Amino acid sequence: MPSIWTKPGLRSGASWIACAGADLQKQFLDDLDEGELLALPFLFEFWAMDHQLPPEGAWRTWVVMGGRGAGKTRAGAEWVRSMVEGPMPLDPGQCRRVALVGETIEQVREVMIFGDSGILACSPEDRRPVWEAGRKRLVWPNGAEACVHTAHDPEGLRGPQFDAAWVDELAKWKKAQATWDQLQFALRLGEDPRVCVTTTPRNVGVLKALLASPSTVTTHAPTQANAAHLAQSFLDEVMARYAGTRMGRQELEGVLLAEPEGALWTTAMLETAQVARLPELDRIVVGLDPATTSGSASDECGIVVVGAQTRGPVQDWRAYVLADATVQGATPTGWARAAITAMERFGADRLVAEVNQGGQMVGEVLRGVDPLVPLKSVHASRGKVARAEPVAALYEQGRVRHVRGLDRLEDQMCRMTAQGFEGGGSPDRVDALVWALHELMIEPAAKWRSPGVRSL
Repeated sequence: MPSIWTKPGLRSGASWIACAGADLQKQFLDDLDEGELLALPFLFEFWAMDHQLPPEGAWRTWVVMGGRGAGKTRAGAEWVRSMVEGPMPLDPGQCRRVALVGETIEQVREVMIFGDSGILACSPEDRRPVWEAGRKRLVWPNGAEACVHTAHDPEGLRGPQFDAAWVDELAKWKKAQATWDQLQFALRLGEDPRVCVTTTPRNVGVLKALLASPSTVTTHAPTQANAAHLAQSFLDEVMARYAGTRMGRQELEGVLLAEPEGALWTTAMLETAQVARLPELDRIVVGLDPATTSGSASDECGIVVVGAQTRGPVQDWRAYVLADATVQGATPTGWARAAITAMERFGADRLVAEVNQGGQMVGEVLRGVDPLVPLKSVHASRGKVARAEPVAALYEQGRVRHVRGLDRLEDQMCRMTAQGFEGGGSPDRVDALVWALHELMIEPAAKWRSPGVRSL
């Protein structure tokens, strides 16, 4: 490659050329000889995005974690090429025995091997391996082999031995832990056996343990990182449906949404709570959990807007979480203005504010912004978990719905457990939500409960 296109710290030559002017782009192409022009489409280091290239240093496992269509399969296929190919087609590479492990044989064959971004599609003609269907393996011109194994048969990894492995979609395997364990025993050839794992994240133990291992390195990218190679109609559709939801964070942003054991709310529960349209609401309140300090390092001031339909029997009441207007680092006047602005925006009937920490000051600050604010001050006589549990029960009963775009609130909710909050800092968003739902659903139901209606 011409030295003019070598730049320290630059991982992708294509990125550099794409930013260059037309004259430099023409110079680059003119400087290539015929062999370099023919080789250029297959030089993945030149075209790759940063998350598709393995990190430097000593590692055992490289996890490529990303959203759907983020280029994970291409990264895995190219990594296998880099392991088995030598400088010339018949020269030995770093590895000679590779395991290709997917959920089923069909998925290994159709995605990892024959797929649009699979090994065969990525390989130049003089280095392209041959698929031996009867033996379920690829054989390269230099003698290197890649054998197919599946998560449906973990015991199939007993006996074979490898010096590299590519594992695809580990997080969705039903027998993931057993298969992963057997693969580790099989990776015993060569001086430095390594694994590339390409997966969309899911909250499963095998992936969380793998990411926590000191011998694991990760790269990450959302779906949008590979937008140039995806259909615009696909991007438009999935963004319209899932942006701002926990499923969107997992499937599009490639974020691992870990839920601790005993979580009061789960991702599945919150996904079923999503609603596209709102009915006419009888009451709307704003829950406020004030920050006790101000500044960039302070806790958040939780501000959550909730509405409810409260006509008919108690069991027919439904609540709708309308907005999360939480602010961080605001002065008392700042969070007071944010809370009152949220009330005005949604036409809320009341502001419900916890005053345990701020005491009389909370009311004074709010009335300093709006002397007529309809304020209800509440004191926390029980712990956060005790207050949250009856609210979580409403979600289990399917009686609370969420609009889109509440992902940060939902992340906090999924870290609330029966033992306490598993996240950093204080769950201010959840506290504000809980106060609002107590005001709209819990307290009125207890007050107006009639005989024969099940207690909340």
